Amino acid sequence: MKRFHGIAAGVLMVAAMAATAQTYPTHPVKIMVGANAGGGTDIIARMLGDKFQSSMGQPFVVENKPGASNTIAADATAKAAPDGHTLLVATNTGQAIAPHLIKLGFDTNKDLVPVALIVVVPNVLVVSPSVPAGNVRDLIAMVKANPDKFAYGSSGVGSTQHLAGEAFNLAAGTKAVHVPYKGSAQALADLVGGQIQLDFDTTSSAMAFIKGGKVKALAVMSPKRTPELPDVPTLTEAGLPGVEMTTWYGLFVTAGTPKPVIDKLYAETMKAIKDPEVAKKLVGLGGEPGSVSQAEFAALVKSDYDRFGKLIKDANVKLE
Repeated sequence: MKRFHGIAAGVLMVAAMAATAQTYPTHPVKIMVGANAGGGTDIIARMLGDKFQSSMGQPFVVENKPGASNTIAADATAKAAPDGHTLLVATNTGQAIAPHLIKLGFDTNKDLVPVALIVVVPNVLVVSPSVPAGNVRDLIAMVKANPDKFAYGSSGVGSTQHLAGEAFNLAAGTKAVHVPYKGSAQALADLVGGQIQLDFDTTSSAMAFIKGGKVKALAVMSPKRTPELPDVPTLTEAGLPGVEMTTWYGLFVTAGTPKPVIDKLYAETMKAIKDPEVAKKLVGLGGEPGSVSQAEFAALVKSDYDRFGKLIKDANVKLE
């Protein structure tokens, strides 16, 4: 009899979990973004939210909470109700780099669950139109000759842009000054205006500026060229080997969210990024759409957390 009751309880639990997935979402869902509107994370989150809204029948509203290297949005998600109605679209900046530099009120690895890899994009070295250098070698020579006249922007201390700039300085022997912003949109606007001279932003944020002729792309920081910028060499091809930086964008939920809801969000994300319209837009941003399992994405997040922790320690990167 006890065995019967145990089986019955198990069946009821499975049925309840299935019902949870079927009814989710029951009300509007917030998608938290740790950067300003107009940046790469915001663009990707809104693209995903539109598809979720169409397929799941509830509004998916993007909420921008920029600052603290993307961790303000992550903090809000970590402390939300664990029911899948607060999501986070994040990058390795907030999930794998910032925790090594900033004292957080949550544990990145315990309080947030990786759901799905959306896209991976290369960072790209772009310069202001006011900078006459036409290639990386000329740029390095100019920065060395005028170290006090060159500054590079980023979306915040500890962002991939920041670490890319530090790695560039180390490899090139330059001393370009780091200027942190609350998001890529502000940094790129100042780059166009000449307030800063360099940026190591993601192609997802910078592509429209590059194709619009507002900034000059000198090199991509990926192992191979991106099809969207076929004439832009890699940094290795440009004469500076060993400096690579890519940024991934992924979907996260609050720890404790029921697995059926997580599974549904993973399935819906994969469906969204395989949609021809979305896939074309992601590729157009210089990205490679995600195709890994939830477990593989979780392993990538943990691997990057450990890798960037070592890099930060080795390069002695600290809060400014």
